[in-house]
Amino acid sequence: MPSLGADMEHGKLVEWLVKPGDYVRRGDLVAVVDTDKTVMDVESFQEGVVADLLVGIGETVPVGTPLAVITQTPAEVGAPIHEAPPARAPSKAAGVTPRVPEAPGPEAPGPTAGPPVAPPVRHLAHRLGVDTGSIQGTGRDGAITRADVEHAVAARTGGAGRVRSSPRARRLAAELGIGLSTVTGTGPDGAVTVADVQRAAAGLEGAVPEIPGPELAVPELPAPERPVPELPVTEPTVPAPVTGKPPSEARERVASLRRAIGALMTRSKQTIPHYYLSTTLDLRTAVEWMQSVNAHRPVAGRLVPSALLLKAAALAARDVPEVNGFYDDGGFRPSAAVHLGVAVALRQGGLVAPAIHDADTLPLDVLMEQLRDLVGRARAGRLLRAEMADPTLTVTNLGDLGVDSVYGVIYPPQVAMVGFGRVMEQPWAQNGLLGVRHAAIATLSADHRVSDGLRGGRYLARINELLQEPEHL
Repeated sequence: MPSLGADMEHGKLVEWLVKPGDYVRRGDLVAVVDTDKTVMDVESFQEGVVADLLVGIGETVPVGTPLAVITQTPAEVGAPIHEAPPARAPSKAAGVTPRVPEAPGPEAPGPTAGPPVAPPVRHLAHRLGVDTGSIQGTGRDGAITRADVEHAVAARTGGAGRVRSSPRARRLAAELGIGLSTVTGTGPDGAVTVADVQRAAAGLEGAVPEIPGPELAVPELPAPERPVPELPVTEPTVPAPVTGKPPSEARERVASLRRAIGALMTRSKQTIPHYYLSTTLDLRTAVEWMQSVNAHRPVAGRLVPSALLLKAAALAARDVPEVNGFYDDGGFRPSAAVHLGVAVALRQGGLVAPAIHDADTLPLDVLMEQLRDLVGRARAGRLLRAEMADPTLTVTNLGDLGVDSVYGVIYPPQVAMVGFGRVMEQPWAQNGLLGVRHAAIATLSADHRVSDGLRGGRYLARINELLQEPEHL
């Protein structure tokens, strides 16, 4: 059971994406785990054959508990479990008996015989009733892709009813019992998006449906006639997730989430000597540049101010490394990469802060795309372990709620948190002249064991400097 951070002590296994006998590569998704904060996908840490599943669906186990046994060759599948190092006995609750293939002879094919199929694709094919053995893969080395499975379904039905849609939209439609053919798509080439499915459900039930997993809002794109787009909603007011559980159980889940967050924040304030700084960012140049760029783009491709703020925060962290890293084992461990955590608040209380990896290296358009993808998967309860476990610096934004400034509490073992308020027009005096320009208040909460006001002030100043040359972000 992997850890999502300093506040995670246990997790609940809710789904296996592999079965004994499956061949997995490092990074393949193998399981889905529910924690106090969110639902996440767990990747394999090694390559090999799944020999046994040690934790059953519905079981809650402590962090560090072995979940499965992965061996190097098919011949080892079915080997006595006592020869392996796991601490737990195999669970009958897994509901699967390990498949014991015959030991391959000299000419027997290895685990890669036949078209390669990643566990998530195999899982999709199983759900749709598609035999992967009958599919011609179009991926690398003949691998079967999601598209291949979907084409097989379309061919089976003669192409009727096939609708372009994202995997998250299909999953949500299935959960809500909505046929995609009845939904009007607003995505690229008429593809059905998650928002389209929600609107369709709202029309049927009179309200926007609630979905499993933490509900995060997708950043809104600016309307053409608005001079200054609003910051994307990163800490929205959202409906409580529907889990199919009784109200008492749902309330207990919310209470558990609040306890986990409260314990972590208490620890942060008790053990980290915080200091706080703020500055007003001059956004006149950045907003004017953004508006000129957006004038030549379709609505779906337009930039929003938060993309510029996030990129500037990431670049500044690279230039001032004292705010980017971890304090553990009695010392500061700076991070060479900038994995920018984006704080997202849930309506019922609590926060999740998944990471945009290597945010300092991403072009603005790619950063926005990854932010949308991150938020979409968080909505579907499909965050990856790494996205929750390794943010090196967290940004929180309450500007969409009209908040002028926010002073956050540091997420241990991180050493800083950045806050952005709303973008607003302010009177501005310069060279003896008074005018009006767009501005926003940026704040920094930092660990005094690692940095001081001089370095913290340099970090905020660097953000402002970078925003004066937005074309270089």
